Amino acid sequence: MSSLYSRNKDLSSRSRKSLSDSPPSSPSPSTKTFRHDRTGSGRTDASSVEGSSDRLSRTSSYTRRENRLASLNKADDDSASKDYKKLYEDALTENEKLKSRLEDSKQELAKIRSQLDKVTQRQDRISERSSLVESEKKEKQALEKRVSDMEAEVKVLTELKSDNQRLKDENGALIRVISKLSK
Repeated sequence: MSSLYSRNKDLSSRSRKSLSDSPPSSPSPSTKTFRHDRTGSGRTDASSVEGSSDRLSRTSSYTRRENRLASLNKADDDSASKDYKKLYEDALTENEKLKSRLEDSKQELAKIRSQLDKVTQRQDRISERSSLVESEKKEKQALEKRVSDMEAEVKVLTELKSDNQRLKDENGALIRVISKLSK
């Protein structure tokens, strides 16, 4: 916004300078006729006197115009240097504001990153816990299956022990019968 203002100011001061550098414009044809009509209104002998006074007024108006433009240019130069100083100060304050905003943004970014890291770690722990829970469930199921298999084996073993005991008893009885028969 401030650069647009300074650009417009530069253009206006350039146009004023170019006007002051150029000679005064010649009067338009309608102005000449108007002057001619005014000067020729019945005084033919005084027309030369009025023409010279017209030239004097033209040169004095030219001088007044030059003086006015010179004072405007000087005022513009003074105000331009003051404006440049003000623009510089404005730019500095704007830079400071932007720097502080940048620092605030950096701090906010760091804060958000730390929050993101915490959330990521929390999710990792939760996923580890869920994987641990799943592995614990699998282990528990495997252990339960193993226990049920062992219980089945224990039943078979108890049956085998009872069968073995029965067979021992029968074997002992048969040995007694054979020993009685052999006597």
